[in-house]
Parts: sequence; C-alpha cells; structure tokens
Amino acid sequence: MSTSASIAQALSGIRTRIAASAREAGRDPSSVGLVAVSKFHPQSSVIAALEAGQRLFGENRVQEAAAKFPPLRERFPDLKLHIIGGLQTNKALEAVKIADMIESLDRPALSDALERAADKAGRLPQLLVQVNTGDESQKSGVRLEEADAFITDSMTRFGPAVRGLMCIPPHDADPTPHFRTLAGMAARHGLPVVSMGMSADFEAAIACGATLVRVGSAIFGARPAHT
Repeated sequence: MSTSASIAQALSGIRTRIAASAREAGRDPSSVGLVAVSKFHPQSSVIAALEAGQRLFGENRVQEAAAKFPPLRERFPDLKLHIIGGLQTNKALEAVKIADMIESLDRPALSDALERAADKAGRLPQLLVQVNTGDESQKSGVRLEEADAFITDSMTRFGPAVRGLMCIPPHDADPTPHFRTLAGMAARHGLPVVSMGMSADFEAAIACGATLVRVGSAIFGARPAHT
C-alpha cells in the first residue's frame, strides 16, 4: 500500500473511532476536531492527508512548520495550522505569522512576546493555555496551582483570542483524572476549546469532554529519524 493510501486509510479509521467515542459519551461527533500531528513527517505526508480531506494539522517546531505549510495554503486555502509544542519567546513572531492557533501559552514571558509579535505582524492567532496537570518539572505548561490566575490574566490580556486549554498528561499515569481536571477548568472559565488526548488515549479524552484530539503516529506512522 502506498503512503498516501495508508494515511487516507488511517485517517478514516481515526475519524470512525472519534465518532464512535463521541456517540458513546452522548456527544455530537462533529463537536470533536482532529488535529493531525505531522511533526517530523515530510510535506508529502501532509499533502496525502490533505488530499484525504484532513484540514487541521499540528506542529511542534515553528521552523519546520514554516517550511511545510505556507506553500500549501494556495492549493488548500482552508488549511489550519496549530503550533502545539513548547514555544520559545524568540520564535513568537514566526509562530504568530504562520499559525491559526497556538496551543502552548504557558507563561507571562511568552504572553509578552506574543503581544509584541501580534503588534508587529498585525494578527493574533487563537490561543490555548497549556496546563501542566501533572506538575512535571520537565514539561511545558503552567503549573496547576497557578493555572486559574494565569488563565484569567490571559483572558483579560488577549480577550476572545483565548479559546481554551490544552494538556499532556504524564505518560506513565492514568490520563482520565488529568482530562477531567482540564475539562473542569475550561468550564469554570467559560472556555469552549479543550485540547487533550493523543494516539493512545484520545477516546478517554473524548469521554471527558475533549473538543480537539491530537493524533500523530496513528495517522502518519512512526516518526522518521530526525536531528
């Protein structure tokens, strides 16, 4: 089977599972969006997914995203790009220029950088606050005890551009309590977007209220070797 055919088949399977999980949770399947995480995969794989009807993609590295996605927008004008990895402040301007959404707002220094970048670029992508639900020192995201205050400050600063919350639970823990925590926090702040769940656990995330799930390897296969 060609790579294009395998990606199309994988996307179809993931969409079927998303719809089934949503219905099982008593939700409309259309309330759950699929972010196809294409980090480290070539532009040809992105094109295969686009040709199979996928329009929403996630990338961790701004430079990689900038190389892959802007050239595709002319052919696929409804393409949407999310930056989902920890974002360095010196990459804020490039991220603001190319992204439709930045899912990793997690600290005041990044808020400052994004505000400056938005002024310079004349546009501000939608934003999600990334919450470090496991309080893991090595992971991006605002600490749980500081999250409510940071979310409130971000909503005051950026207004309706702040759309919701994102988390990545600890890989060795039951993700469900983390998903419930994030969904509850989003509801408390009146935020509609809850980005949580990846290839291994997106069905549990949907049961807990995810509105975006981020799936990479289950669509594109194992990540290619990278530097």
